[in-house]
Amino acid sequence: MTPICAFRVPSTLRMGAGAAALTGVEIKRLRVKSVLLISDKFLIDSGTVRPVLDSLQENGINVEIYAGVDTEPTLKHVHDALAMLRKGDCKAVIGCGGGSPIDVAKAVSVMATNPGRIQDYMGADKIPQPGLPLLAVPTTAGTGSEATLFTIITDTDNDVKMLIGSPWLMPAVAIIDPVLTMKMPKSITAATGVDALTHAIEAYVSRKAQPMSDMVALEGMKLIFNNLPTAWAEPDNMSARANTLHGALLAGMAFSNASVALVHGMSRPVGALFHVPHGVSNAALLGVVMDFSLSGNYARYADIARVLGVKEQGQDKKIAEAGAQKVRELIAYLEIPSLSKLGVSKEKLDPVVDKMADDAIASGSPGNNPRIASKDEIIELYYNAL
Repeated sequence: MTPICAFRVPSTLRMGAGAAALTGVEIKRLRVKSVLLISDKFLIDSGTVRPVLDSLQENGINVEIYAGVDTEPTLKHVHDALAMLRKGDCKAVIGCGGGSPIDVAKAVSVMATNPGRIQDYMGADKIPQPGLPLLAVPTTAGTGSEATLFTIITDTDNDVKMLIGSPWLMPAVAIIDPVLTMKMPKSITAATGVDALTHAIEAYVSRKAQPMSDMVALEGMKLIFNNLPTAWAEPDNMSARANTLHGALLAGMAFSNASVALVHGMSRPVGALFHVPHGVSNAALLGVVMDFSLSGNYARYADIARVLGVKEQGQDKKIAEAGAQKVRELIAYLEIPSLSKLGVSKEKLDPVVDKMADDAIASGSPGNNPRIASKDEIIELYYNAL
């Protein structure tokens, strides 16, 4: 019998080419007249965010813009954006960008209505009150943050990536417009796409998987695997972009409700200590971690392999291994860099790898993996990923 479980998603999804032009309509529906839009300088300067801004203006919405988010969301970004929100008396928050602006927007939304510091809410279900209305408008097909109840904020003083989970972090509205992904560089398309594939795979093999998360995980990975190579090779292919973005959304729904596993647990210390973007480090770790994890649940990994197009017959072990090979081939085709190419050398890893393994385990995510890794095995996997 399936245990009682919850499945949470945004209350409104607006999807399709041109959907960003409905941002102002959704804000107006919330009866809000002033919003804080959180993004980054590239997205503002490149005009990527322009459809969102035009829509807000057409609907008479006053907009304050915080464009200070860079590679990773930090405490400083949250503090500075929150100060701007309060100064402008904004009553809703829009996160427009990749995972970093959306994660900052989530944190700002809840800190506008809750006491203390965002650090006080590290962990699960610690935020007492709902935040301001939150809209998420992704410009990458990767993080799935537009459909999750998590945010990850980096404490740069202590080199810790704080994972915060709460139903109050789920956006009220997610606007999924593939047009906004068209200007993304190939390297970001690749890394965020494999990040999304990781979300779907880990959600499906997670020990917390449930029937609803299984359905969206399998469909999400199918869409990503079948369309990401084309989106990467043909950046102007709208169909491939749309399908990859749709897949990333489903993958976000899946892991938000089933949790992630070993890849994400190992990824956070890489980002915190070496300042590698979260999606990039996930992508770099996926291959080696997947190979390690297969024996924990050959049947589930065989299901994944079939979704990825493996036609082999026989035992689940053989099919699962063929699926893992397909994932490695995709990573190679997309030119995903190894950890060493991301600046993580053996010499840099040696003095910190013990702490990294401890931090990975402490995050809780490795406990959801189908094959539980010991500390020594995690250390070995870090070296393998070089």
